[in-house]
Amino acid sequence: GLLSVIQKLKGSPEQELRIVLLGLDNAGKTTLLKRLASEEVSTITPTQGFNIKSVHSHGLKLNVWDIGGQRSIRPYWKKYLGSTDLLIYVIDSADQKRFEETGQELAELTEDESLTGVPLLVFANKQDLVTAAPAAEIAEGLSLHTYRDREWQIQACSALSGEGVQDGMNWISSQIMNRKK
Repeated sequence: GLLSVIQKLKGSPEQELRIVLLGLDNAGKTTLLKRLASEEVSTITPTQGFNIKSVHSHGLKLNVWDIGGQRSIRPYWKKYLGSTDLLIYVIDSADQKRFEETGQELAELTEDESLTGVPLLVFANKQDLVTAAPAAEIAEGLSLHTYRDREWQIQACSALSGEGVQDGMNWISSQIMNRKK
């Protein structure tokens, strides 16, 4: 997954990116992070605080900050946003009761001054579940089409199986390449 994105950038000068990974509790952020780091995803515990993984290879270093999504932790999200190169927001596509709540959190985040113009990748996670809403429906519900100050992408995925994760990483790679031009 992530290695092929890195290999596409092979030969480019050393570059370090700060990626913040956010979303409500139980959206699948840590599973996604472990998937990106090619680690075992069968046993995941809720994040109390944050996890940081650095993937360093072929001249690219991705520092991914996975910050817990419990209601008590969310007020601290903004403390981690400085110098963010890319925001990944993870949504549990099967938890439709929380779509409004997750939409409000995302809207608040994107209004933060330190994220002005920062590209946004929304992973519509848990697409492997029968009750999952399609990514297009989620994008509409989140009013992503109104985001004019940044590049954004919504990507259907299952962090558990890995399906769709590579497509999201390819989009990140294209954002990096476009920024270099």
